[in-house]
Amino acid sequence: MAKSIEMAYARSVADVAAALNTDPEVGLGAKAVELQMQRYGPNKLLRQEKKSVLRILLHQFKGFIVWLLAAAAALSFAFGDLPEGMAILVVLVINSAIGFFTELRAARSMEALLGLAEVRARVRRDGSIKQVDAQELVPGDVVILEAGDVVTADLRIIEASNLQIDESILTGESVPVAKNTEVTQADALIGDRFSAAFKGTAITQGAGEGIVVATGMATEIGHISALVHGAKSVAAPLEQRLDRLGHRLVWLTIALAMVTAGLGILRGHPVLDMVQTGVALAVAAVPEGLPIVATLTLARGMWRMAQRNALITQLSSVETLGAATIILTDKTGTLTENRMTAVRYLLSGLDVEAKRGKSELSFVTKGMDVSPKGEKRLSWALRIGALCNNASLGAGADGQSGDPMEIALLVAARDAGTARDDILKTHEELREYAFDADTKMMANVHRRDDGYDYVVKGAPEAVMAACNSELGPDGPCALDQDRRTDWAARGALAAKDGLRLLALAMKQDVSADAEPYEGLTLVGLVCLQDPLRDGVRDAIHASRRAGVRVVMLTGDHADTAEAIAHEAGLGEGELAVIEGREWQKIETDTEDPTVRARGLAADVFARVTPATKLALVSLYQQAGHVVAMTGDGVNDAPSLKKADIGIAMGQRGTQVARQAADMVLKDDSLHSIIDAMRQGRVIFANIRKFVVYLMSCNVSELLVVGLAFAIGLPTPILPLQILFLNLVTDVFPAFALGLGKGDDHEMERPPRDPEEQILDRPRWILLGLLGAVITLVTLGAFGLALFWLKVSPAAAVTVAFLTLAFAQLWNVFNVRSPESGMLRNDVTRNRYVWGALALCLGLIIAALWHPGLSGLLGLPYPGISGVGLAAGMSLLPLIFGQALLATGGFDWLVRYGQRGKSSVHANADRPV
Repeated sequence: MAKSIEMAYARSVADVAAALNTDPEVGLGAKAVELQMQRYGPNKLLRQEKKSVLRILLHQFKGFIVWLLAAAAALSFAFGDLPEGMAILVVLVINSAIGFFTELRAARSMEALLGLAEVRARVRRDGSIKQVDAQELVPGDVVILEAGDVVTADLRIIEASNLQIDESILTGESVPVAKNTEVTQADALIGDRFSAAFKGTAITQGAGEGIVVATGMATEIGHISALVHGAKSVAAPLEQRLDRLGHRLVWLTIALAMVTAGLGILRGHPVLDMVQTGVALAVAAVPEGLPIVATLTLARGMWRMAQRNALITQLSSVETLGAATIILTDKTGTLTENRMTAVRYLLSGLDVEAKRGKSELSFVTKGMDVSPKGEKRLSWALRIGALCNNASLGAGADGQSGDPMEIALLVAARDAGTARDDILKTHEELREYAFDADTKMMANVHRRDDGYDYVVKGAPEAVMAACNSELGPDGPCALDQDRRTDWAARGALAAKDGLRLLALAMKQDVSADAEPYEGLTLVGLVCLQDPLRDGVRDAIHASRRAGVRVVMLTGDHADTAEAIAHEAGLGEGELAVIEGREWQKIETDTEDPTVRARGLAADVFARVTPATKLALVSLYQQAGHVVAMTGDGVNDAPSLKKADIGIAMGQRGTQVARQAADMVLKDDSLHSIIDAMRQGRVIFANIRKFVVYLMSCNVSELLVVGLAFAIGLPTPILPLQILFLNLVTDVFPAFALGLGKGDDHEMERPPRDPEEQILDRPRWILLGLLGAVITLVTLGAFGLALFWLKVSPAAAVTVAFLTLAFAQLWNVFNVRSPESGMLRNDVTRNRYVWGALALCLGLIIAALWHPGLSGLLGLPYPGISGVGLAAGMSLLPLIFGQALLATGGFDWLVRYGQRGKSSVHANADRPV
């Protein structure tokens, strides 16, 4: 829907009113409202469709490996192998149920964070003030604004009395913007459109009126909503890897089954029997446990992240953060506290730092403590900040209201023992001169015993111009030009550090009607800042050690953004800062390698717009990065959805941001992102471990049957026995691997290339070698049982089954990290592995001794010698694997597999 009027902020009030056929003094009539509603529609935004239960359920059947299992079940039923088909079907149901209930719980938790109350607006219609539902506003309506209101449509300001608006949900800038009725430049960015008010922003101070110029999707917040709906989400790296693995498994399974059937046909077996045998082997050889173990591992990781204040909305997103190579973070509230604080007082001849403790404020100058009681200049500065103030402090942060900088002054005075209520007991307030955009000052008059105190605060240049003296250590003294130059230099130096300045002045008079802005005494400058959150520097340092860059995106000015970035330790050495207007110029030429390199190398992007954030996400993704994007405002929502993983703030994030995100931080802490990033890396490493384990077991099962056919041995193991191993003895150790706590050095390695597969070349070779050794010892045990122990063919099959089962169990120790020791490593420290081994040994014994189960599986007892042979032979693959790891064989495989690689991901040697 088009705007009712374009760039209203750059047109005069009269021009805008005429274009919309409205009279600011009267407002629209009922007929005009009806016509405008027909033309422009209701003042509503598109709502993101809520995930339905059916949609969550269908998502569980998305993976290629799941389709492969479904096909295997169908083939089993088609050939009459009901036990195999039912077993695979049970696996599919369990896998889908785990994923479904985990994601459903996350969806319900997310819904609990969402929801906005219905908003109403006060409008002037037919000459009278009415309250209407915000959805009923139309272009041309005149809206009445007061402190505490939420702006319900895009407005052209037509009246403003000390009107200040918090636009942080659009710009990310935490300091309210003073509004006026003056025409603004046509090319002004959103944060500089001083004659406009935007839907969704909040009035923090003052009052005013505005003409509605855009509603619904035509508003600025509507444009952002459209970007959210238009942004394309990319498949999670883990989903991509599992799908690629599934494709390979299909062709590998088909090839081995065809070879087995072909060999049987060449040896004279009936064609139909061999085709059926090949299909049965293919079905049995599919790693049925893979999807369920992957789902359980991700679900467990999802739960662990929730324990660390990171709520994940989708299982596959759990691992994505671990693959992230860059974090694009908002400044306000993520790096900083989103709470203005008085951090420094510049007084005559004295610079005082304010140091905040748990519940009180202390002051330091040149390493020495300063007390307001003993320092008159500091005492007056605190008193002026408390008295010349319209904010209020209630119980807790939620009880505070007013301008953030005024709240900061009240908090500083209270915590220093100079609370406003205490001062007012002896200094009654008589009059307030409200802040005026022309004077850029406000003043209060207070009665004292022998006269009146005038206290003033405002813009430094305005207040200083109204002063003829400054408060020195011994009282007021002359403020000559040299002193004014010195004050200006000190203020400029503080502003360069990213601090916001207010000047404080006073005068004492015998009259209550003196001119408030004449003959003032300058007390000093108070420096305010939205301080860094605790632990931000450590979190950024940890991310840098992990090979992950942190880039700051903010609506703030470049100087302020650069100062905060330096304080946070965002870059090393001189920071590269790109301002919004500069980005707009170079954005059109991102195909130029030099321009792209400048954009990719930047540490800070200042004065950014939602479109800029979206473009930056695309720029980094096109360069091969896995992008994590943090945000809390409506302005962040499109880029949150576009990023590989969008991270919204749970405490102060908007509804739109939370809906667009893949992860919500319940504590809004960057530390939680780093913790979740480590967990994501651990999850991938664990998935890789159990995939190598499962696949080496499955390869050995196929090779045992295939080689037996090739050399003319009887069938050493039956399809149903293979299925038993896949569903029982393989799954539990694999799941135990998925629950591992990970390597101590996980966050000291660079992130993985998103193109790196779960099974890369070194690991294919490794699992092939392990599978081949298991195959040889299984066939060796089978042959020895037949020709040495002279047992029956059926009993020899039992020996082969036991050898294969035991060897696969011990094989779990071969997927340890090669950097760790043989006896103490990430696998041996995993208590779940030992529990899984005990359980599997019990199940194998049950399969051997329980009459019904041994009869179903075809496992007659081979005697103590047969069991001893199987146990002894099964240790050989473990010895081989440990020798390979101990002698550096796996390290050589990794180096061999990484020959010729080059990407933004500097892959270090990874653990198995």
